[in-house]
Formats: sequence, structure tokens, C-alpha cells
Amino acid sequence: MSGAVESADKSPGFLASLGENVLSTATTAGGMTILGFKVLHRLITFKFDGLELLRNLERMGVRSIPIVIVTALFTGAIMVLQAAPLVLRFGAHGLLGWGAGFGTLREIAPLLTALMINGRVGANNTAELGTMVVTEQIDALRVLAIDPIGFLVAPRTVAIVVTLFFATVFADVLALVGAAYAGWGLLGVEPGLFYNGLTSGLLGIPDVVNGLVKSIVFGIVMALASCQFGLTVTGGAPGVGRAVNATVVASATGIFILDYFVSFTLP
Repeated sequence: MSGAVESADKSPGFLASLGENVLSTATTAGGMTILGFKVLHRLITFKFDGLELLRNLERMGVRSIPIVIVTALFTGAIMVLQAAPLVLRFGAHGLLGWGAGFGTLREIAPLLTALMINGRVGANNTAELGTMVVTEQIDALRVLAIDPIGFLVAPRTVAIVVTLFFATVFADVLALVGAAYAGWGLLGVEPGLFYNGLTSGLLGIPDVVNGLVKSIVFGIVMALASCQFGLTVTGGAPGVGRAVNATVVASATGIFILDYFVSFTLP
């Protein structure tokens, strides 16, 4: 009898927590959608700050190059390690380029690059916007008749999407270089044979386009999530920390979910 009472006491708490999580997720998704339309309107009407865009491209894109280089080179080498047992078992050394390149171009390079950029750029963007909200700098912009969306959010959104797109292109090239020389060092597969297997018809333009489309989708989700959480910070400095944590988690979750749907939709 007492067990039934305890179970009944716990059920409302669980349902209430579940309902709160669902409402919170819906509120965040709705806020990101509204923010996305606002950004799109500013971009279509050219009501955004060009200098802020250039500054963010340098800060987000150029300064992310070192981490992209390291991640991409080792990503290619890891793909060779995964393909090595099958290559050795069947003696299919000529297919090493395809085995490493297929997963790299379509999945691993855009996915890992997005996660790395999310940890560096997305979190930093949320922290900056959240700090501006807490210190009432956003309100000061409105008092000065400066649109925060056009001045801050739109340039940052474009900068994040462009950064992730070109970082993925860069990562694709470097990952294939790393894979080629890892195959040479570990399996004795000459780089020429590796690239011949990569371009022999098993891989094509659709595989490259698939990964690049994913990078654009990931960039949009990352940009909107980081801006949305940054602009809705409450609770002072601790609230900024919670917003940064929520941004990283929400963006990573959205990246994996959208990765599935884009993979399912594109050839």
C-alpha cells in the first residue's frame, strides 16, 4: 500500500518534469525560428552591419584554422585505421581511397568540424551576447536606435555559416591528405594509388555536395541556437554559464538529428 502511494507521489513529479522539458524545447525551437526569420529579413533588405560581418569572419573563421587543421588530419588517419583490417584481409589496397574518402566526405569531416566549431565559436558567441544582455548593452543599442538583430545577430549568423562551410571544405582536403599519408605509412599504399581509388568513379560530386550541404545546415542551427540562448539570458553571470552549456548541448543534438534527415533526403 505504501509502495503504491509513493509511486503515485512520484508520477506527477515525473510528468511535470517531462512537460516542462517539452515546453522548454518547443519555446527554444519557436524562438530560433522567429529569430531566423528576423535575420533573413535583415539579410534580404541589406539591413545588417558589413564591418561587423568582416570582423566576425576574421574572429570566427581565420582564428579557427589551427583547430580545423589538427582535427582534419587526424580524422583522415583514423578513417584509414578503421578501413585497414578489411583492406588487409581482402588485399583491396586499391579501394583504400574509397573506404576512407566515402565516410570522410559525407559524414565525418562535416560532423566533426561542426562539433569543433560549435565548441569554440558557438559557445563564445552565446557568452558574448549573454554578457551584453546582462550588462544591458543590448538595451543601450535600442536606446540609440540601433537594431540588435541587424547590428549583432545577422552578421554573426552569416559569419558562422560561412565559417563552417569553408572550414568543411578545408577539412575535406586535409582529411584526405592525412588519410593518404597514413595509408602510405601504415599499409604501404602509395598516395597515387590512394587518390586513384578515391577518384575512380566510386566517389563523385554528389558525395562532396552531401557533406557541404550538411555544413550549411549545421551552421544555421549553430548560429540560431547560440544567438537565441545568448539573447534570452536571465539570472546574471550564472545565467550566462547556463546559456553557454545549453547552446553546446542543443547545437550538438540538433546537428546529429539534422545529419540523419539530410543523409536520408540527399542521394
